[in-house]
Amino acid sequence: MRPDKKIFSLMMAILSIVQLYAQNTTDTVRTIKIDVLVGLQFDLVRFNVKPGEKLNLIFSNSDDMSHNLLITKPGARLEVVNEALKLGQKGPEMDYIPISSSVLWSIPVVNPNQFRTLSFTAPKQEGVYPYVCTLPGHGFIMFGAMYVNSDGRMPELKDDSNIPPNRRVGDNSFSGTQHTNHQVKGEDQAVKIKALHPYTPVSPYIYRVFIDGASPAAIAVSLPGDLSYCWDAGTCKLRFAWRGGFLDNSELWKGKGDVSAKVVGNLFFRDKTQFPLSFSADNNAPKLDYKGYKLIKRYPEFHYTINGIDVYELILPKADGKGLSRTFRIPNVKSTVWFNTDQSDGVKYEALTGSWEGNRLKLTSKEAREFSIIMSVKEGGLL
Repeated sequence: MRPDKKIFSLMMAILSIVQLYAQNTTDTVRTIKIDVLVGLQFDLVRFNVKPGEKLNLIFSNSDDMSHNLLITKPGARLEVVNEALKLGQKGPEMDYIPISSSVLWSIPVVNPNQFRTLSFTAPKQEGVYPYVCTLPGHGFIMFGAMYVNSDGRMPELKDDSNIPPNRRVGDNSFSGTQHTNHQVKGEDQAVKIKALHPYTPVSPYIYRVFIDGASPAAIAVSLPGDLSYCWDAGTCKLRFAWRGGFLDNSELWKGKGDVSAKVVGNLFFRDKTQFPLSFSADNNAPKLDYKGYKLIKRYPEFHYTINGIDVYELILPKADGKGLSRTFRIPNVKSTVWFNTDQSDGVKYEALTGSWEGNRLKLTSKEAREFSIIMSVKEGGLL
């Protein structure tokens, strides 16, 4: 072989090695792990990646009900959530993933104690890309944000409007620099993993469930003293309460994600009103918007708006264990507030402030800034 051809062959071999090394370096994949918390929450509420970075997202579900995960174009979360709701009866067979150009990547429904892996390349365009669960009732409160930028910057957690309001405290995020790069191979998988809660939880604690008598956004709370209640994030009100046990989730734990949890115990309260709070004497249907909850000594305080006015509701066990104590805060109300009841609710109502007019408690705007309603189980008052 002529010397110049030998040199050319050697150069080509060196170039091939360099290209192979460059390809291996480029193909390095960083792993992002996302799990599920009780109460319709991703454990990782936001993260940062670089434009064009190769990613391996492992979505595990240690919750007691099913979830999916969709990554959308910037600003398209609610659009995609509403499109998923329109799927109706076709939703389950489509994993609640609508056919939409706003959906960039998706992980199908993951049943309890399973996980799936999604490999993708981050967008080259910098921005905030939402990720969300689009099962009915989930998408309005179960979401997070993928920040795509070169400098790794994200806003202060308390100021981050791209994550749920109740997650704007503590440490709920990480920067892309915190994970070690490694090679990842293989396709999406749905592998059974060991349950992450091999213990009996101590009340109070929260389960996000499908439960008869409430919307798909029901939140069940176990209280001390064998008291429990169902608060509905879809309708922003306390639906019902029971005593004697909590929930039977055995069918859900078997992987049947489309079944309802069963109440263990006896109902003593079921709300029969159109809505328990109103800002006018005629009790017109209010416009409601759920904002999330925060934990106060492990008890959830729910935050929602009625006709744009902030309302906070904290539910505790009654001191003698025979009912519930509900504390409401409406700090910015300017009008009279009415708390509505129904004689067939199943409980006896008491209040330390305001005046009763039949089955309605009337409160001045000052009284309504913070007031408590005591709900005692009636004698033989099981529904």
